[in-house]
Amino acid sequence: MYSLQDRVALVTGAAQGIGRACAIELARAGATVALADLNQPKQEEVVAAITAAGGKAACYPLNVVEEEAVKATIKAVVAAHGKLEILVNNAGITRDNLLMRMKRSEWDSVLATNLTAAFLVSQAAVPTMLKQRWGRIINIASVNGQMGAPGQANYAASKAGIIGLTMSIAREVASRGITCNAIAPGFIETAMTAELSAELKQAMLDQIPLGRTGKDIDVANAVCFLASEEAGYVTGHVLKVNGGLLMG
Repeated sequence: MYSLQDRVALVTGAAQGIGRACAIELARAGATVALADLNQPKQEEVVAAITAAGGKAACYPLNVVEEEAVKATIKAVVAAHGKLEILVNNAGITRDNLLMRMKRSEWDSVLATNLTAAFLVSQAAVPTMLKQRWGRIINIASVNGQMGAPGQANYAASKAGIIGLTMSIAREVASRGITCNAIAPGFIETAMTAELSAELKQAMLDQIPLGRTGKDIDVANAVCFLASEEAGYVTGHVLKVNGGLLMG
C-alpha cells in the first residue's frame, strides 16, 4: 500500500463501480477523499463505508458537465480541506449504438460526460495544484479508446480523447511538479458491464490472456500508485489494466 497520508483527493463518478473502489482505496491509503457524483444516496453510502473503516471522506453532489457547478465544487473542496492534490477523472457513461443508427444526442451526451467534463474538472483543479507545486491528475480512459469497439463510436472516441488530453496536460504542468496520467481498463466487472449478454462476456473473456475479467480494485490499485510519491517520475503515460487484452 502506497502512503497518501494527509493528501486530499477528488474522485468524480465515485458513487459506484471503479470510482467507488478508487475512493475507498485512496482513503485506505490515508487520503481525505471528496466524492463527486449525481447520485447522492450512493455517495453517502460510500462515505459511510470509508468513515466506518477509519477514513475521511465527504460527498459533493455534482453534474460534471455543468461548468459553473464544477468550479463551485472545486472551490468548496479547497475551502473545506485547504488544498486539492489528487484528481481522479472517472465519471463516464455509455450510450451504445451502431454508427448508422447513433443519434446526435447519444454522441453529444457521451462526449460531454466522458471527455469535456474531464477537461472542465482538470481546468478548475489545476490552479490550486500549480500554487502547491504538487499534484496528481489521473484520467480513466478505456481499452476501447485504444482499439475501438463496434457500437461504441461515441465511447471509444471519448476515451481516445481522454488519452490525448492526458498527454497535453502532462506537458503543460510538468514543470510545477504535477503529473497527469491515464489508466485504460479492459473488461472490468462493474454495473456498466453487467448489462452485457452472457455470449458477449464470454467472447471478451476468450480474448484475455490472463483468463479472467478485471475487478474494480485492480484499477483502484493502479490509481493509488499513480497518486503516490513513488510515481513522481511517471507522467503522460497510459497504464493498461486489461489482463493482456491489448499489448504494446
